[in-house]
Amino acid sequence: MKIIISPAKKLNTDLNLLNSEMSFSFLKESTELISELKKFTVTQVKDLMNLSVNLANINWNRFQSWGIDNLNTFHPIFMFQGDVYKSMRADDFSDKELEFAQENLRILSGLYGLLKPLDKILPYRLEMGTKFNNSKGKDLYTFWGDKIYDKLYSDLTQDEVLINLASNEYSRASRLNKLSNPIITPIFKDYKNGKLKTISFFAKKARGEMCSYIIRNQIIKIDDLKLFNNNGYSFESYDKG
Repeated sequence: MKIIISPAKKLNTDLNLLNSEMSFSFLKESTELISELKKFTVTQVKDLMNLSVNLANINWNRFQSWGIDNLNTFHPIFMFQGDVYKSMRADDFSDKELEFAQENLRILSGLYGLLKPLDKILPYRLEMGTKFNNSKGKDLYTFWGDKIYDKLYSDLTQDEVLINLASNEYSRASRLNKLSNPIITPIFKDYKNGKLKTISFFAKKARGEMCSYIIRNQIIKIDDLKLFNNNGYSFESYDKG
């Protein structure tokens, strides 16, 4: 069983630095993107990502200092600090659980493509939906093309189940419609005004909790995943027909 999740805009850079070179699958591609982003002014970064002046300065500096000789790296599973990651609580994973996560969890990224939890990366901000001219086209979906899909496919064994806990913005980059493996995309809904609705904030937390549940319980079978019962969410089958 493999799991895919989105990255997070909020980062924790107060962690101990790894003092190590970057290590991840798509160094060539990320370097190419950064070479384009380094040409941007602070104002252009601000407009590109709709950021405050302060955040634009921070991320402009990150682009300028990005490189293989920069040793201020972090493991993505600990650096990302959005709602999904807060609910996952990776900081208290055991060594065995981290090993399971490294084998089975993949993090989609606008800059890095596809990450393992314990890869080594530099802090950044580049959402997958960002549109800017690059060598392949006008957005990151065109830039990455089939590369994320190809890597994900190579990591899956035959008939291995993929649990899609990523947002639509990021799962789109995986081109999941091309995969022949079984794919499960859990949908988390809450009652509001007498109707079941997906509420973004709660759904993000639930995705993190389910990811944590899979990792902590070393789940590899769908029937075991159906036993997930947390914060009022429990399995209910859904028939599109």
